[in-house]
Amino acid sequence: MNKIITLFFFIMFFIGTDTFIVSPLLPILRESFGISIEQSGWIVSAYALGYAVFALIAGPLSDEWNRKKVLLFGLLGFGIFTLLCGFATDFWTMFAFRLLAGISAAFASPQVWAAIPQLVQPHKVLKTMGVATAGLAVSQMLGVPIGSYLATTGWQTPFIMIGCCTFLIVILTAVLLPSLPASVQKHKASSIESRYRSLLRGSTPKVAFLAYLLFQLGNFAAFSFIGTWLSDKFSLNVASIGTVILFLGLGNTISSLFGSSLVNKVGARHSLKYGIIFIGLLYLLLPYLPSVTYVEITYFLIFLTLGMIFPLMMSLLQSLSATARGTISSLANSSMYCGTAVGSFTAGMLYAHSGGFISVSLFTVICFSMSLILFLRSGVLNINMSQSL
Repeated sequence: MNKIITLFFFIMFFIGTDTFIVSPLLPILRESFGISIEQSGWIVSAYALGYAVFALIAGPLSDEWNRKKVLLFGLLGFGIFTLLCGFATDFWTMFAFRLLAGISAAFASPQVWAAIPQLVQPHKVLKTMGVATAGLAVSQMLGVPIGSYLATTGWQTPFIMIGCCTFLIVILTAVLLPSLPASVQKHKASSIESRYRSLLRGSTPKVAFLAYLLFQLGNFAAFSFIGTWLSDKFSLNVASIGTVILFLGLGNTISSLFGSSLVNKVGARHSLKYGIIFIGLLYLLLPYLPSVTYVEITYFLIFLTLGMIFPLMMSLLQSLSATARGTISSLANSSMYCGTAVGSFTAGMLYAHSGGFISVSLFTVICFSMSLILFLRSGVLNINMSQSL
């Protein structure tokens, strides 16, 4: 089982690295392709749009298929199209390859979240999700900075390396992961529409997923333009931007690995409530910091808190149903990447026309505030409190 959990960690590591790598590369991609700030945001949005749309289809289908096969084909496509990003010649070819990579990831990563409750004991679910989340966190701490350093030899290099490493992960998945049969019988399989209708019956799941969407909208609006802001305000090159991101990844990694213990002690409601308030205050402060050192410390604290909140949110959403975990995972991931697409586009507009990163940070805080209110009113915390975290 430890080998499988480690495998999940590395799957999320490479998918996370590919997801986040574009942010520090935006300044150099903008220069290479001769595009505007607003257009550069669409390089982030292309991946996110592909993921958001197709995750809605992949989730219900994966509940009726063998999860291992879905994961393998998703990872293979992800590796191929990420590799091709390194050979993009202009904005539109990059847009197309990022879109296709996002579609492939939409079939792959939700299988990790859905497989965890299927493979581990209930009282270990939150901890195991924390390990998978740590894969995303370490991708920020090490994957993205390493990619940024590799980009000093050419922006193509990180995409080529991620694609090649993904092919190795495909082989390991085929060897290590057991077969994960469909969670519903073929003769009982229902349509995609009916599965979503069943999952979203009642107000609790609707409000909870809307809260999650708003949270990710604010989260990725701020994250997408970290590289651009650091380049503009502090004149940092791509390698130096990678160093800053290393600090936020470090905070996320520590919290992802050890945050579940704190959540269990403090409680889900207080952890979510005070965590979101804390990072909201830090984002209000962030644009006014006078030096890169203060920025690094602040990002460390923000992502230290995010590393605790994210697996908690995923556990809350997974508590909504025991028979539609793939549908839940994909809807959650679709919400996240829809937030990424809309957030990066909105951030690009705000950054270019409404006061730079100050307006982006304010937008993030507003989204976080609305998300917290909805989570508290949804009732999902009451459901989860009756279960073991």
